[in-house]
Amino acid sequence: MKNSWLFLRLVILVSVFFGFACSSKAQGFLKTSGTRILDDRGENVLLRGIGLGGWMLQEGYMLRINEKGQQHKIRERIQKLVGEEKTNAFYEAWLSNHTTREDIEAMKAWGFNSVRLPMHYDLYTLPVEKEPVAGKNTWLTKGFAMTDSLLQWCKDNQLWLILDLHAAPGGQGNDLNISDRDDTKPSLWDLKANRDKTIALWKELAMRYVNEPMIAAYDVINEPNWGFEDPNDKNGLQENGNGPLKELLVDITKAIREVDTNHIIIIEGNGWGNNYNGMLPPWDKNMVLSFHKYWNYNNDEAIKHILQTRDQYQVPVWLGETGENSNVWFTEAIRLLEQHNIGWAWWPLKKIGINNPLEIPSSAEYEQLLNYWNGKTKQQPNAATAWKALQQLATAARFNNNIIHRDVVDAMIRQPHSNATIPFAANIINGHAEILAADYDIGSNGHAYFDMDTANYRVSTGKNSVGNRGYTYRNDGVDIEKGKNNVFVSNTEKGEWLQYTLQVEKAGNYTIRLLAGSEKKGAKASLLLNGNTVAKSFPVSMAGKAGEWVEVHAGNIYLSEGKQQLRLYVEEGGFRLSSINFSRN
Repeated sequence: MKNSWLFLRLVILVSVFFGFACSSKAQGFLKTSGTRILDDRGENVLLRGIGLGGWMLQEGYMLRINEKGQQHKIRERIQKLVGEEKTNAFYEAWLSNHTTREDIEAMKAWGFNSVRLPMHYDLYTLPVEKEPVAGKNTWLTKGFAMTDSLLQWCKDNQLWLILDLHAAPGGQGNDLNISDRDDTKPSLWDLKANRDKTIALWKELAMRYVNEPMIAAYDVINEPNWGFEDPNDKNGLQENGNGPLKELLVDITKAIREVDTNHIIIIEGNGWGNNYNGMLPPWDKNMVLSFHKYWNYNNDEAIKHILQTRDQYQVPVWLGETGENSNVWFTEAIRLLEQHNIGWAWWPLKKIGINNPLEIPSSAEYEQLLNYWNGKTKQQPNAATAWKALQQLATAARFNNNIIHRDVVDAMIRQPHSNATIPFAANIINGHAEILAADYDIGSNGHAYFDMDTANYRVSTGKNSVGNRGYTYRNDGVDIEKGKNNVFVSNTEKGEWLQYTLQVEKAGNYTIRLLAGSEKKGAKASLLLNGNTVAKSFPVSMAGKAGEWVEVHAGNIYLSEGKQQLRLYVEEGGFRLSSINFSRN
């Protein structure tokens, strides 16, 4: 990843340098007009952004914790291992490291124009049960200071910032993790004091940021999911009235408008943001409807409900949260959205895992911690090991320690608008060379590679699929697994192929050998050079179980100097592939 990092730093420096030239230009507030969002010049704005999930509010899955994933539960587990003082130190380090100026500069350099900040209320105010005086609101400096810093980074890079109340006082739904809800205490909907504090928090935020045009909007409550009419409809998917939700949103709007008439207000329906039954028409002239979209098809039918709502009420819509899928799904979704002039905010920027622009790397000590927390072992790590794991995790969260997934960024920014492919690695051929099989070109399915199982559409199909089954290294449909010393391509199927852009420095005849292996007889592959078959249906030998390899002679081919494109085509699948090796004769 070192070359990727150096390249990124160069891009960032160039971007920031030119950014200073235009940063002095005053920008006005975004406004709505019919179904569009406009800037101060009256030009259409298509928000392309990412949410900073996991920063102010941790969700268990982002840290690969399987159960009891609310942040307060995670904190309790940590405290049992290392004590209160070190737990506080861990969270201070986490908040300091997770999102920094470098993250925002990278987003700008990559081509995003906006940031969504998921806020936890407890960084801004005390829980109602901890207020010294009932009914009063104590304002905390931590959350506001973090927001001020983020806003400054966004202003310096000309990125719009959307404030999103992700965890409301008491918690806004029965999906506990997303709002860090403690279900032993009254929810947002069970206690008026929680709703009053939510209203007061938004008024305080609006007073502080009323004159900040780089704040694009206030996303007032993330993903409400509550059955008001039917307790068995826990997440409000079938709710017809949504009366309490609308009442609270109207009250928040009134409080904001008492002090701030500048900013767009974004509302979300029940059922994780999509159920607007009984909530419309809009009650404010500068309002946007948000919807969230996960694991369904990327076609007009999948967003028909929100398109109809937009047209009926002549109000802009914005996909406030989506992601957690493969690059193929990302590209499809963005193409669909932008065809309909719908902006978007992906989720999240970083976590432990490959399907985001940045990956927080794990450590051996943290894996021990996970094995204990997830019930894989009953052996509790000692305090020293646990503390080392937590320190490593907090350090790994910082941008310069993250793994940059260029393929994910490319799938979101370039591939929706281009079928061209670009090299993943240099792949220089100068006499003798080895190319990692997983370093096939960057680009869309059918252009840089072809894979049969590319994305997770489980909401539409009822079947769970994952794209890259090995869930490592890259986020395309190609299955990649970790070996002892490297990663390798696995689970190949008939008709699939991988393309590699080569830079040949020494022309000549080359012997091509694959480091490969199959667990069954009959596996075959072919090689195509610049579209022409140069090695036809050669067998891939059996090599026992995964992790065992044999050299497979693929053929002798002539490589001209310069850029060449080599494709490995799977004639009969079932084999795994570690590398392609070139030897000049």
